[in-house]
Amino acid sequence: MKMGILGTGMVGATIGTKLVQLGHDVKMGSRSAGNEKATAWAKSAGPKASTGTFGETAAYGTILFNCTKGAASLDALRLAGENNLSGKVLVDISNPLDFSKGMPPSLLVCNTDSLAEQIQREFPRTHVVKALNTVNCDLMVNPAMVGGGNHDLFICGNDAEAKKTVTGILRDGFGWKSVIDLGDITGARTIEMLLPLWVRLMGLYQSPNFNFRVVR
Repeated sequence: MKMGILGTGMVGATIGTKLVQLGHDVKMGSRSAGNEKATAWAKSAGPKASTGTFGETAAYGTILFNCTKGAASLDALRLAGENNLSGKVLVDISNPLDFSKGMPPSLLVCNTDSLAEQIQREFPRTHVVKALNTVNCDLMVNPAMVGGGNHDLFICGNDAEAKKTVTGILRDGFGWKSVIDLGDITGARTIEMLLPLWVRLMGLYQSPNFNFRVVR
C-alpha cells in the first residue's frame, strides 16, 4: 500500500521506517523538495522509500500520517492541499504544544476544542483519526518494549471505517494489543490533554519509555 508521511522529524522517520519494513511504499513529505532530513531518511530506509513536497506526498499516499509539530500542522496540511487530502485517511499524531513560555509546555487548544477537530473542520472530506500522540515514537511502533505491550493506545475519529483501517495497522503492523476507541473526533480533546501529564511523567522518570494502562 502507498503511505504518506507528512513531517521529517523523529516521529515521521520512525513511522516511515516501520511502514517500509512492513512492505509498504512510503513517501516522506516536507515543505520543499530535496529536504535534507527526508533525503537522508529515504537513503537509509531503502528502495521503497521516497521523498517529495507535502502536496506530492498527500497525492501519493492512500493513508497519510500527520507527523508535523502541532503548531505547524494546519499550515502543513494547507500546503498538502485539500484536494490531495480528500477521501484519504489521515492519522493525526501531532500535539498542540505551546513552548512560548518555556517548559513545561501548555496546550495551544484544549477543553472545548482540539487540534484534531480543527483539522477535521478545515478538511471535512478527509477522514481524520487521532492516534499515537500519547507515546514516544519508539514505542509507537514497538509497544512490547514496555511491559510486554500490556498497555493501551487511544484513538478517535468520525468515520468508523477509517478507525477500523487504522486499528488494523496499529494491531497487525505495529503490535498494539489494546486500542481503545474514544468515539468521534471530539475525543481528541481528552487524548491531547494527556500530554501535560505525559511531559511531567517523562521529567519524573527521566525517560519517555512509559505508557498508560486502563485497569477495569
